[in-house]
Amino acid sequence: MAQQQLTQGAIDAIFNDPNQAASRFPVPVLQCLQIKTLEAKGPTNGAPAAERYRVVFSDSRNYVQCMLANQANHVVHDGLLQRGSILRLKQYTAQSLKGKNIMIILDLEVITDLGAPEKIGEPVALESRSAESHSTTIGGSGFYGVKPEPAQESKPQAQKLPTRAPAGNGGSMGGGGRGGGGGPDGANTKLYPIEGLSPYAHKWTIKARVTSKSEIKTWHKASGEGKLFSVNFLDDSGEIRATGFNEQCDMWYDVLQEGQVYYISSPCKVQLAKKQFSNLPNDYELTFERDTKIEKAEDESSVPQVRFNFCNIQELQDVEKDATVDIIGVLKEVQEVSQIVSKTTQKPYDKRELTLVDDTGYSVRITVWGKTATNFDVSPESIIAFKGTRVSDFGGRSLSLLSSGTMAVDPDVPEAHRLKGWYDASGRNDTFATHNNLSSMGAATGRKDETKTILQVKQENLGMDEATYFNLVATIVYIKQDNFAYPACSSEGCSKKVTDMGDGTWRCEKCEINHDRPRYRYIMSVNVNDITGQLWLSCFDDQAKVIMNGKSANELMEARDQDEAGLTRDFELANCRKFSFRCRAKMDTFGDQAKIRYQVMGVSPLDFRAESYKLVELIKQMSV
Repeated sequence: MAQQQLTQGAIDAIFNDPNQAASRFPVPVLQCLQIKTLEAKGPTNGAPAAERYRVVFSDSRNYVQCMLANQANHVVHDGLLQRGSILRLKQYTAQSLKGKNIMIILDLEVITDLGAPEKIGEPVALESRSAESHSTTIGGSGFYGVKPEPAQESKPQAQKLPTRAPAGNGGSMGGGGRGGGGGPDGANTKLYPIEGLSPYAHKWTIKARVTSKSEIKTWHKASGEGKLFSVNFLDDSGEIRATGFNEQCDMWYDVLQEGQVYYISSPCKVQLAKKQFSNLPNDYELTFERDTKIEKAEDESSVPQVRFNFCNIQELQDVEKDATVDIIGVLKEVQEVSQIVSKTTQKPYDKRELTLVDDTGYSVRITVWGKTATNFDVSPESIIAFKGTRVSDFGGRSLSLLSSGTMAVDPDVPEAHRLKGWYDASGRNDTFATHNNLSSMGAATGRKDETKTILQVKQENLGMDEATYFNLVATIVYIKQDNFAYPACSSEGCSKKVTDMGDGTWRCEKCEINHDRPRYRYIMSVNVNDITGQLWLSCFDDQAKVIMNGKSANELMEARDQDEAGLTRDFELANCRKFSFRCRAKMDTFGDQAKIRYQVMGVSPLDFRAESYKLVELIKQMSV
């Protein structure tokens, strides 16, 4: 009787008789035999990525390997789909090539979420009798025992774009559409989900929105020259990057517009993605070919506007350096446009720094580049979502918008509405911690350093044999006010000490430039205490600026020249404040004397909420 619960023969029909599968088995009922979590891979090493699940489904006669699309992962996350569960298969893509069968599961409904104790029947692996790839979409209320409604031919409504064929192409628009399923104007076109595309898929058509488009880039080499551009396509199953070279660049660059929806049909090359050029979590990418066909879609409502995988600002401390993340927050500060000169190309680049905050109590600096920087016109307190930012740990956690990344102001997503409500209610008056308490080593290795007391630091002789990193929670009790800053070079990226030439100029020997005035940078010694003892710490510019309530060394030097009492007040305000320090202990030799020095690598105001949780956990451990 158990076998009668399942739609016997459905799997064989899906792969070997696809034309009849939809009418005979509109919503097959299957059993889950196995669930396996695959290793998640992000767009760059260390980047967060959605989990992937491989499952095995059976109709009691045959079983087949399947992959859950991201949109279907919730059945595993919610504990509904388990080994032995009975389910209705509502939407899928089936592919078969050289005897290898696989299904991409887009939608399913679990009937028995507790699972059956045993496998139903004695299913065997399905042998494919077709070398063709098949794509079938099914849905509705029909399932075994219920007569399905008659299948109707569906033809996507598409607006043909103007012909823009390269010379010698006979004037056809890319030529695609030959044969069944070759384009949206085929009578029985089946739409592929982006997540179902692979080098083994044939005669496919996707319906997708352009979420970003690059500028045209050129290259010049001894072997020749050329040009290219790339776009990101999105549908409700995933995203994929596509690139057009030379003639295809001329053909499609002006046609493909950001925010618009198109039908894209093979022939179009599907190959392994070059992760260094893309921020998308897709193993494959597309390359437009001579006969690729692209048509504008009139109906855009079925395609989402954008897909984010947000990381909140506090979580950045656990993300590895150079990872790519999506971020959303309230725009707190906007700096003026500045320029830097590339050391390799000597070309100038425009940049602008922004500060975002969110309801985790943290802030982060984001750098935008080029036209995004010069054309930036967003009011502070707006909600901004960034897709495709690279994580840096220079001077603490910061972000940089990639050339392939995008920015959305006040996006219509739940996270934006939540942040807007929080900021209007209380966030406007909050203070925010930064990620300056993370150094490059701790972040790059993904290692979380232990929190020590001052007594432990000394008793364990940290730094005696090798450089050692540790965290310290302590209160500043004294700051040396003599020689707290030094005159540094004013050139971007240079921090070398400059020499007063006596003629009103300051010379940097490294840059071989004389400046009208120096840019002062902190080099500060502070004495900190906790309940176990006291310790001297050395602080450089970024860390000392946090301690001095955001005031730069230049501002304090001006205060010293104009108002000695004002300078004293600034130091008094910095005293008796508790911070979270990230320190490096390292043996140093000055003259003939060897001594362990403690350098502050990062500092942030104490997060009292997080610190309270730690103390509660310690109390619980002591109570056991």
